[in-house]
Amino acid sequence: MPDPIINRIKALPIWSGETTITALQGGLTNLNFVVEDGLGKYVARLGEDIQAHHVLRFNELAASRAAHEAGLSPEVVFADDGIMVLNYIESKTLSEADIGQPQNLGRIVELMQRCHHDLPAHLRGPALVFWVFHVLRDYAATLREHASPYAGLLPEFLKIAARLEGDIGPVELVFGHNDMLAGNILDDGERLWLIDWDYAGFNSPLFDLGGLASNSQLSELQELEMLEIYHGTLPDAGLIRRYLAMKCASLLRETMWSMVSEATSGLDVDYKAYTAKNLGRFERAYKTYQQG
Repeated sequence: MPDPIINRIKALPIWSGETTITALQGGLTNLNFVVEDGLGKYVARLGEDIQAHHVLRFNELAASRAAHEAGLSPEVVFADDGIMVLNYIESKTLSEADIGQPQNLGRIVELMQRCHHDLPAHLRGPALVFWVFHVLRDYAATLREHASPYAGLLPEFLKIAARLEGDIGPVELVFGHNDMLAGNILDDGERLWLIDWDYAGFNSPLFDLGGLASNSQLSELQELEMLEIYHGTLPDAGLIRRYLAMKCASLLRETMWSMVSEATSGLDVDYKAYTAKNLGRFERAYKTYQQG
């Protein structure tokens, strides 16, 4: 890791005594480090605004603070331009296989519900809306501007997106996490934590539900169980149809997110492989949706 980054972390005015800094692997948008000083253990997240992905750090910071107040996330102990430091949680990061386990799915859905309904009471300052279909249209424009090799796919993507948006229709508005990857859920042995609020904003709850299912490859039965837990009743045919449409939109967004990252990101991540994986998932989900 370049010395300027390590030196910047070491120079923060919050440490007590000597510091040990270790890089965390797996970040797709930020650089993350575990920092230990004389008093404790922390996570330092470094990242600037990413306009191409609608990531604005003032929003991430506000959501992170509100999430802590709502009992969902670790405390933010320091923030400055492009850097945020949070308390470290001794925990296991969930894997995709963990999400659908009977002992986990209900707890994860409850965590999501608390995000949707409890967090807004603690949110301060301006708030963003995350509407996946706007994101998809903007991604298409970005890919055209960068002469992306995927440009030939864009007319069909946008046609599909318009159909899905129409099929979903009016939505309930809640505060969404909007990045329900298994890697953003921690288990400390007693409770779950939800972290990484880069994409947070008001949205339909169907987006987080669809994102959780698609990112973790839940089975059809697990998806129905998830919807029943969230809504407190068996989902009817209309809800299932709207949910499946949003699930497809979530997968298309993840695919186009990776395509844009291929064109714009400087991080050492194999975005091309991530694009291929999610494009395959999207194509399978949309084929199933068309047959429904």
